[in-house]
Amino acid sequence: MLNDPLAAALSKMLNAEKVGKKEVLIKPASAMIKSVLTLMKEHSYIGSYEEINDGKGGVLTVQLLGNLNKCGVIKPRFSTKCTGFEKWEKRYLPAKDFGLLVVTTPVGIVTHFQAKEKQTGGRLLAYCY
Repeated sequence: MLNDPLAAALSKMLNAEKVGKKEVLIKPASAMIKSVLTLMKEHSYIGSYEEINDGKGGVLTVQLLGNLNKCGVIKPRFSTKCTGFEKWEKRYLPAKDFGLLVVTTPVGIVTHFQAKEKQTGGRLLAYCY
């Protein structure tokens, strides 16, 4: 039994990336994992991904590009205002405007750049660079 499927998915991707694999299978698939993967795909950290329904929760096949240096979840899921993202950028990202924080907000799961544009805060989910 997995306690945190998002953490397991991100660590599996990072380990496969370090070994040099071109694709990785992530299971179980969830809506939150898919939305985080979509954000990572938009910022070209990973290639495409597809969902395969196996009747046991689904499997995601993710294509790796070799652009992933580090990614992980943020535990506990800290709450932050739209003006407080700079503190978390300094803590989790290596440099200014390098990498992204994934935030769950009332408008959905977005990056911290999009959350700043929409003037909304939320809870931190993950980081990636």
